[in-house]
Amino acid sequence: MSRSLPKRRRIYLMRHGSVDYFREDGSAVPPDTVPLNALGRDQADAAGRLFAQCGVQFDSVLVSGLPRTVETATRVLAAGAQPELHLLHEPALEEIRPGRLADIPKHEIEAAFLGAFRVGPNVQSQRFLGGESVGELLDRVLPAFDALLARSDWQCLLMVMHGGVNRALLSRVLAGERAFFGRLEQAPACINVIDVGANDQIVRAVNLAPTQWLHERETMTTMEKLLAQFLRQA
Repeated sequence: MSRSLPKRRRIYLMRHGSVDYFREDGSAVPPDTVPLNALGRDQADAAGRLFAQCGVQFDSVLVSGLPRTVETATRVLAAGAQPELHLLHEPALEEIRPGRLADIPKHEIEAAFLGAFRVGPNVQSQRFLGGESVGELLDRVLPAFDALLARSDWQCLLMVMHGGVNRALLSRVLAGERAFFGRLEQAPACINVIDVGANDQIVRAVNLAPTQWLHERETMTTMEKLLAQFLRQA
């Protein structure tokens, strides 16, 4: 008896391109308004050209709705010759929400920046910059992801999201319901590849950075860089 091979759909899960969360005077830019910087625009364009070179054609595009995801997706589509696609917004997939930096005691600053993305037995209770906890992030992100997987109106989906959100989604596919791999680094404008079947999901690639394939210029995580920027201005 012949057995039919599994049929799977494809998700290209990106992180938004590079942004500047601090102005030249050291003041913080509100994270819900921050745009791509020049490097981030170049990264998004490079991702779009890569998709075009590889013949990737999206039939749906989903963003969190925050400006940095909208701008990244728009540039990816323009560089990939698919500017006509409409962007769908899903606010439940917005980045893990920070608190106010001014409210964090100085001796807790390092933990506030880095704690949510470290390994530990109580990772779900860790709060990001004094704001939302990892557990609270999972509470809103995972149901939205399940709803997306249940839809039948896409075959090749581009998702442009955030570092924390991407970790949550990749961890779910790799290890189950409430897993969270904080050490799973997500470079600006990186591409992750997930195949979705009727009863399974497969991760094919993680953290592919079109402008820096081997991460040869990287020695720090995104949050370590942000902490260093903050401490220089403090």
